Amino acid sequence: MDQTQPLAGRHALVTGAARGIGAEIARQLAADGAVLTLLGRRHDTLQALADALPGHGHGVVVADVVDALAVAEAFEQVRRVRGPVAILVNNAGQAESAPFLKTSPELWQRMLDVNLSGSFHCAQAALPYMLAARWGRIINIASTAGQKGYAYVTAYSAAKHGVIGLTRALALEVAAKGVTVNAVCPGYTETDILRDGIANVVAKTGRSEAEARAGFAAGNPQQRIVQPAEVADAVRWLCGEGAAAITGQSISVSGGEIT
Repeated sequence: MDQTQPLAGRHALVTGAARGIGAEIARQLAADGAVLTLLGRRHDTLQALADALPGHGHGVVVADVVDALAVAEAFEQVRRVRGPVAILVNNAGQAESAPFLKTSPELWQRMLDVNLSGSFHCAQAALPYMLAARWGRIINIASTAGQKGYAYVTAYSAAKHGVIGLTRALALEVAAKGVTVNAVCPGYTETDILRDGIANVVAKTGRSEAEARAGFAAGNPQQRIVQPAEVADAVRWLCGEGAAAITGQSISVSGGEIT
């Protein structure tokens, strides 16, 4: 194995790959030699990233992870072009906040659909080929909200707890079949979701942007915001042969917030 390209020959699919954590994961996996498929809802943004990735053979597919049929069709489409998916990173997600009594059934369902059901649909589409090859990596991007509760994000927290439950159960089911399943759980990370949260705090409380940002960082024992590259590096490690014995885990990338 080329130690500088440990994922050479592996086909990796990253959902929600257009920006933030997903884009950084794609960059790091491509740097390790993987051929990337970027899945999301905006072709132009995905294609711009695919064109900028190191290596060659990368591509995009447009689908909404909420739609099980669209996901199945997308995975079949990319299988014909780049071969079966060997590494699946379920990164697509969405966060909305509301007090519990103002959490509508529609908001509740949206959070479950994109954060939990999306991971389920993609794993179902990828897993048969991983089992046939007796090698695969499924990495679910969860959240510290899936490891503990946060006020005002009941639906999001419940969905991310579900992702961790899915991870643990599926990992046991396929443990002897060459496939590992893990969750990476970022704390507050420098992404559009965080920036939207900061803007929401500013609008509702009158605090400055700096004050709002400090409030989010306060829960991190390192007193800082996590960077997307730090999350991506955990994913990169889990994809390698050195992590073959790591499965069913929920790895917190949060400066010690979860111990």
